[in-house]
Amino acid sequence: MTTATPELNVARVLALAIERAGGLTDFGNGNYRTALDVLFKSLAEEANLSAQGSALLHEKIVMQLVNRLIIEDYCKRYPEILAQRIDDPVVIVGLPRTGTTLLQRALAVDPRFYSAAWWETRYPAPLPGQPVADPASRIALARGEVDMMIKYIPQILAIHPLDAMLADEEFMLMEHSFMSAMDSFVNVPSYTAWLDQQDQTPVYEYLKKMLQFLQWQKQQRGEPAAQRWILKTPQHLHTLELLFKVFPAAKVVLTHRDPAHTIPSMASMAHTLWKMYADAPDAKTVGQQWSTRMRRAVHHTMAVRDTLPADRFLDIRFADTVTDPLGVIESVYRFAGISFPDQVRDAMRAWLAQNRRDQRAAHDYTLAQFGLSEDQLKQDFAPYRERHILSAATATS
Repeated sequence: MTTATPELNVARVLALAIERAGGLTDFGNGNYRTALDVLFKSLAEEANLSAQGSALLHEKIVMQLVNRLIIEDYCKRYPEILAQRIDDPVVIVGLPRTGTTLLQRALAVDPRFYSAAWWETRYPAPLPGQPVADPASRIALARGEVDMMIKYIPQILAIHPLDAMLADEEFMLMEHSFMSAMDSFVNVPSYTAWLDQQDQTPVYEYLKKMLQFLQWQKQQRGEPAAQRWILKTPQHLHTLELLFKVFPAAKVVLTHRDPAHTIPSMASMAHTLWKMYADAPDAKTVGQQWSTRMRRAVHHTMAVRDTLPADRFLDIRFADTVTDPLGVIESVYRFAGISFPDQVRDAMRAWLAQNRRDQRAAHDYTLAQFGLSEDQLKQDFAPYRERHILSAATATS
């Protein structure tokens, strides 16, 4: 077992963030300090971090703390930030590998939707000393990081079309609470178990604050005003009730695909990311953890959904997204109550033509390498498959 370097120390990263932020000291509300204590202990004892992984995580966490300091400072100096209205996003929620990225990025073509590009989720706050209206330095840093990731793990492009300038998940924004799914990157089972026992409402409250700050920045840059946000991350499967608690008028698009196809693909992506941070991560550990957590997540979402009005949800099958993406997109517009004019349709048709899945390399993996089997996945996800996979297949046969 490899111990994390001394740099992964809570007091040290907090002090370094304060120094980098020019002496700002208010990190905002939330359980971030306790979360960091638990996370760092888990990293030291369980993650088997490589020297590279420790350095990468150290820099990432310090930068997230700097972001928190700067965001709090801006919100104090510009109270209109927290007056930004965000309560009715269209939120795409589903297992990874179910067409969520394609849907989000196609919808982001429409300027009537606010969305956050990868660079905005990675660098949501101006760098110290940089003007809010000029994000060029942040964009350059984000592009450099994406280039580095592609160079180090080129197979990532076959799994997720990574691009600093395109719309991406709000997951990296949620990470700023330090109460989010770190098992996407490293093996931290004790931290994950602790997280499962916490009230994660502060995660969503802080996400809303960050979206308000991003929306205000877009206005400062002179970008056209949009009607509502388009969001997307599988993370919401674990805590769907909190999404509605903080965004009460949210409309949720649920994407569906047989877990026998999605879970091993997800495990492959997580294993690829773990390799950036850990020495020889075990593929079967990744498979077991992700299968277990995603089983709990989709069944939790089913239970939450049963307590809410049916018109809050739209179901989308992955097969339909593949064969008729424009028709699926049109159904999202109807669901959201937004018009779908010809110019928007044409722009999306053009985007879809330029971003076909067959233009990317194939994503190669096997179930066995992650300790998974099709029979076991069918058994573990039986309630989900019965409601959303088998019933849909019967209806179309």
